[in-house]
Amino acid sequence: MARTEYYDDPAAPAPNSLVPAATAAVFDEDGQLLLRRRADHGLWTMPGGAVAMTESLSQAAVREVWEETGYEVRITGLVGTYTDARHVVVHGDGEVRRQFTVCFRAQPVRGELRAGDESLEAAWFAQEELGVLPMHRTQRLRVDHALRGGKPHLG
Repeated sequence: MARTEYYDDPAAPAPNSLVPAATAAVFDEDGQLLLRRRADHGLWTMPGGAVAMTESLSQAAVREVWEETGYEVRITGLVGTYTDARHVVVHGDGEVRRQFTVCFRAQPVRGELRAGDESLEAAWFAQEELGVLPMHRTQRLRVDHALRGGKPHLG
């Protein structure tokens, strides 16, 4: 399914749904960040997705990391909340989503790297490699906040 992201674009269609989502900034013992390249638009993102009706935000983040990368993780903190109304996501099925995302910090517990069904690939990246990866501006902001650490971003 196709996915198009708009940011502060007057040509963006009006949202018709509001969806809570959870993502995780997963760091290994060497400080590398786990990312996956989405199959629907080809950009790199932290693993994450919509929260199911039966799970908490942190449970959703753990599930999404497993499904998209093959790693079981432990949540260790909060990177931030992201609720910018200027960010609109259009899906091929007609859904125009205003998404709000909670981004957690996590560590791998066990697993083996693999790309899930919604990913073209998954990989670990050293901090100096992240700047050249194709990424939507809202994702890059979250990555920057995760790398910086400190107090969670509340926005």
